[in-house]
Amino acid sequence: MAEHLAALGHTVFGTSRKPSDDFSTVRMLALDVTDDASVAQAVAQVVQTAGRIDVLVNNAGIGLCGAVEDTTMAEARWQLETNFFGPVRMILAVLPYMRRQGGGRIITVSSLAGMAALPFQPYYSAGKFALEGLNEALRLELSGSGITSTTINPGDFKTGFTAARVFAKNAHAGRHAAQLRTTVGIYERDENHGADPQAVAELAARLIAQPRVGVRYLVGAPIQRFGMLLKRLLPATVFEWIMKDTYKIR
Repeated sequence: MAEHLAALGHTVFGTSRKPSDDFSTVRMLALDVTDDASVAQAVAQVVQTAGRIDVLVNNAGIGLCGAVEDTTMAEARWQLETNFFGPVRMILAVLPYMRRQGGGRIITVSSLAGMAALPFQPYYSAGKFALEGLNEALRLELSGSGITSTTINPGDFKTGFTAARVFAKNAHAGRHAAQLRTTVGIYERDENHGADPQAVAELAARLIAQPRVGVRYLVGAPIQRFGMLLKRLLPATVFEWIMKDTYKIR
């Protein structure tokens, strides 16, 4: 996404907890979205260098696997601190600058898992569901400000996210261990055969360029996007049966 936006002529700042050297025309900054001071410093650096901040893309995320009863409260908080409160910190940090400018755009990378919860990724799903609610409320609160907010909801894409998946300490030791292995194996298969993430980068570029944005944008395999339509149309128990069959829940 950063490389694509830079190639289109945007001034792009990338972030990482341990940033590497700048790449292409993307300047890398140190940023830990779980740390208030780190967030404030990174946003101030952008404004000091570029003079303004037009677009925030919230893309930090981690994936924690483990059944609800096999995940500790500390692990659940760790997941939400990055995936939900991280974007909240970033939004709070950029809004004062955007208000002074009289405009800006906030794009938060959510997930189809923010619309249909995934078994054995309950807190990942909960964080994405929370982002959906945050975005809907934020859009109403920003009405008339010139600042707009939206989410991108990807399905399965082939990225480094699969290899970076984290398991709760007791995930493989609890009563759900066998089912977890089966279901996560399906996740990994779908991710490893997922689409090129260039599609997400191109969607982000279109959302930056267009004058107005909708509430959310689904991107991914047609069958996965169709599944979200089915969830709206079918009785909840019927959709639940489809999810059980898809992920071989016994």
